[in-house]
Amino acid sequence: MAAQDQTLIPPIAPTTGTVDKPVVPLPGVADWLVNFCRSYSIWPMTFGLACCAIEMMGVGMARFDMSRFGAEVFRPSPRQADLMIVAGTVSRKLAPAIVRLYEQLPAPRYVMAMGNCAISGGPFAFKDQYGIVLGVDTILPVDVYVPGCPPRPEALLEGIFQVQRKLTGRRLVAVPAGLDLNMEQDTVRNNPGNTGEKA
Repeated sequence: MAAQDQTLIPPIAPTTGTVDKPVVPLPGVADWLVNFCRSYSIWPMTFGLACCAIEMMGVGMARFDMSRFGAEVFRPSPRQADLMIVAGTVSRKLAPAIVRLYEQLPAPRYVMAMGNCAISGGPFAFKDQYGIVLGVDTILPVDVYVPGCPPRPEALLEGIFQVQRKLTGRRLVAVPAGLDLNMEQDTVRNNPGNTGEKA
């Protein structure tokens, strides 16, 4: 097939749908207990695309130690993970592979957009650019946004706390003294999986 017969940039169709409903619905207390256990056993997928990945690696080191919150097991395969942290710039050429990896995650699955490039294209968002996806939420349903260029490891930990909050409906880790987090502005996207209740 000749190169001129192929389209330069294939269209990217967004993935539709939300978290799959459970096959067997659990009663109230059992459902809460399962979600509580899930919130302290989040397994993110090893998926670093750019400079944000360095900060994501830093979160696993001793200073920040995300293993205290049950999220230390970075999995190399999407079939063993339940959180995809998109850390960095997403090119249009890479977007179909990201969608495929997302579809291989077992349910319930969550997506975190880490850094300005993953959220909105970052410094690559300008007129007539054609190679960068302007926000991973155009191709995947994003649950938590972690802004920054690159975001600090503390911001990634806060994003993990927001995923835990999405699972349990409340914040499980106390806010440090002297830190004013405006909990009215929830970074968890308001979708059918989110009850919208404030802790």
